[in-house]
Order: sequence, then C-alpha cells, then structure tokens
Amino acid sequence: MSTTPENPPAASEPQQHDLPAESQPAPAEHPDAAGTREPVLRRSLESGNVRIRRAPKFAPFLIVGGGVGAIATFILTMSFPVDPSIGFGVLFGYFSLFGIPAGVALAALVVLIIDRASTKRSKAATVEHETVEPESYSGTLE
Repeated sequence: MSTTPENPPAASEPQQHDLPAESQPAPAEHPDAAGTREPVLRRSLESGNVRIRRAPKFAPFLIVGGGVGAIATFILTMSFPVDPSIGFGVLFGYFSLFGIPAGVALAALVVLIIDRASTKRSKAATVEHETVEPESYSGTLE
C-alpha cells in the first residue's frame, strides 16, 4: 500500500500534507454558519482597438443654422415692399417655412464637413473592458 495520493493536487493548489496538524488551517465552515458569505465574482476582460477623435455636436450647429435662416428670412422680407392686404407678419411667416429649413440644411452640411475633417486627426488606441458579475446563487431566499 502506497502513502502517496492517487490524484496528486494540481500545481496551483497548495500542498498541506507536510504541515503539522496544529498549523494546518481549519476546514471551511458552511457559508450560513458564519452568517455572511463572501460574494464570488466572475471577471471577464475584453480588449479591442478603437479610434479616438474630437467630433462636433450636431444639435448646436442645427439650432444656430435655423436661427441664421430665420434672420436671413427676416432681412430678405424687409428688403422688399410688403403687400398691404397681406401684411409683414404673414409674409415673414410664409417665407420662414423656406428660410429656416435652408439654414438648417446648410448648417448640417457644415457640421458634416467638420466631422469628416476630424476623422483625419483621429488616433488609434487599445481599450480594455472589464465586466464583473456576481456568480448566480442557487437556493431559496428567506
């Protein structure tokens, strides 16, 4: 009969059979006996390559473009004589239906050109995304 175990412990497991009995750690107690349980966490690490650049925000450009379109419509409406039967307000409102969308469209074109130019100055970087999730608990809640 041999004194070596049939399944030797893996290299990562500490071997404790050489320690005297009083210096060996006590066997692990049941998790409910202590009242608290250390949570077991699963970690996963993903890495990838990304491009970092400064991109303009579209909304401020579009809002300013609409404002510029409204101002241009107001100036153009004032520069021509107004029909007294229609009035200035109605005429300005009607032409605003064309001027404001034209200003927004021009602003969108400008922001797209600026956005395209920002891609030329982008830099490559490597990112790591670490996800930590608690291990699922089997049992009942009390």
